[in-house]
Amino acid sequence: MDKQKTNTSFKNTINTKKKMTAQETVAKAIFALAAVFAILSVVSIIIYLLIAGIPALKEIGIFNFLFGTTWSPSYDGPASEKFGILPMIVGSIIATFGALTIGGTLGILVAVFLVYFCPKKLKTALTQTISLLAGIPSVVYGYFGLKQIVPLLAKISPNNNGTGILAVSLVLGIMILPTVASLAKDALSSVSPTYYEGALALGMTKEQAVFRIMMPSAKSGIMTALGLGIGRAVGETMAVIMVAGNTVQFPKGLFEGFMTLTGNIVMDMSYAMGVHRSALVATGFVLLMFILCLNCVLYFIKNSQKIKDKANQKDKKNCHKYNFDTASSKAIVYANKTKLYTVIKYICFAATIIMLAAIAYLILFIVIKGIIAFGRVGVLNFLFGKSGAGYISLAPAFVSTGALILIALAIALPIGISAAIFLVEYSRKNSVFVQIIRLFTDTLSGIPSIVFGLFGVIVFNDFFGLNYSLLSGGLTLSIMILPTIVRSVEESLLAVPLMYREASFALGAGKLHTIAKIVLPCAIKGILTATILSIGRIVSESAALLLTAGSVKNMPASITSPGSSFAVMMYMFASEGMYMDETYATALVLLVLVVIINMLVFAIAPKGKEKKV
Repeated sequence: MDKQKTNTSFKNTINTKKKMTAQETVAKAIFALAAVFAILSVVSIIIYLLIAGIPALKEIGIFNFLFGTTWSPSYDGPASEKFGILPMIVGSIIATFGALTIGGTLGILVAVFLVYFCPKKLKTALTQTISLLAGIPSVVYGYFGLKQIVPLLAKISPNNNGTGILAVSLVLGIMILPTVASLAKDALSSVSPTYYEGALALGMTKEQAVFRIMMPSAKSGIMTALGLGIGRAVGETMAVIMVAGNTVQFPKGLFEGFMTLTGNIVMDMSYAMGVHRSALVATGFVLLMFILCLNCVLYFIKNSQKIKDKANQKDKKNCHKYNFDTASSKAIVYANKTKLYTVIKYICFAATIIMLAAIAYLILFIVIKGIIAFGRVGVLNFLFGKSGAGYISLAPAFVSTGALILIALAIALPIGISAAIFLVEYSRKNSVFVQIIRLFTDTLSGIPSIVFGLFGVIVFNDFFGLNYSLLSGGLTLSIMILPTIVRSVEESLLAVPLMYREASFALGAGKLHTIAKIVLPCAIKGILTATILSIGRIVSESAALLLTAGSVKNMPASITSPGSSFAVMMYMFASEGMYMDETYATALVLLVLVVIINMLVFAIAPKGKEKKV
């Protein structure tokens, strides 16, 4: 009898293990499929845009399309003479260069001040200010530029026109500043403090050590920051079309109107048909190819730096000797340039003051104008009152934005969390497959929102027949926020101590059970942070939603109806020119939402210890 019970128990154990093994296999396959989703997304975007753009490229000709100087859809001539994007390519390049000159330079200077010269008590506040600046929707920047920067420039313009290259450069420069500053700060913070300490020990001043030792050591990360700033500037749409002047011509001066690639897509897409529509998609494909090439260059820079770091680690003695000799020689050569580096330090301080002045000016402008506007339109009436049939309120925007958030998170959260689980728990560290997934995930995060919008139009609006709808917009947003979720959750999973997993395995738990009961609960703060960051991206988005969800002021009947988020609603108010009070009030609502989201992220995100320098 005892023998029979033993055999039964043994068989049950075997069956349980087989069942657990089957579950582990299925779970691993699901997680792997989720991790591959980023690859599938990037490939799908490329293929669908290329297919949709081929009819135009065939009829126009690739050379005529890329180097043609006329864009006139209403012109009766052949397609090869009507659709040329060279003026818009040149305009985009010049605007990006101007933005990088302003925002890139200031961003790096701010990062240096923040890491090396900022008082400890101010560092957290300044970091939060940069995060706030990064979270402000582009449509708010654009409207600020339209109402404040453009009129100021018009006063000094020889033709009384404030729009053009200078206005776009200033607006985009302010927009990319937080991106460059944040990434450059991370790059500078990652440099080993021993370099700094060694430089001081060899007689360098603090300023010399920072500008001659620490900054060159972080050049790879700084280049990456500038590259991502370029990607942000090239892909920006809503802010640009508000201050560019939107004339299809080669930029003739700082105060002459011009058109960018992204602006042309948004302005023409709503009514384009046939070859015209296909040409706009082809324009998006050209923009996508530029961004992909830029991402490949950034990936190469990152990898080359990693290879150098590994080579240095293989021979620590030589590495230390090299660092010692290098620091020693630099200390001698630059010993007489203390004043120069002191001046540069104060320039970094001045750059920080300029950033704070810009953000204070923008916030005060929106807050004051918004409060005055709410006094005119009524707070409750404008926020929650009737809409449609002559009534204007933000009630439809609350419903539409909520629906977009729910749809996007319902799709992206499970996929993003599953992909992160595969990368951390099931894949081999630094394997080729993992590197490919990371590359495509980073690539997906760098694709401009207008390209996502074109993809949404082609696939969700047209192919699946969703037309302008909240469902189409939500599906598009789910792809856009996926990289944010994957990266944030992955970092939170890596932060869970390995001993927790080992203890669970020692008690007989399987990997899937350990992940569900131990790892994920410990990483809940990271998951919440990813969710809040994704909500912030959705609230700020406008260009992609204009093409997919639509632009209406009415209350949506269902998720298959068109709808407008807060950012899209503000753009409609501003572009129509009849709802100035409503525009300012909506801008204030968006600003309040951004502040709340930043406060939640700061409160939830785990606090890491920074290296002291």
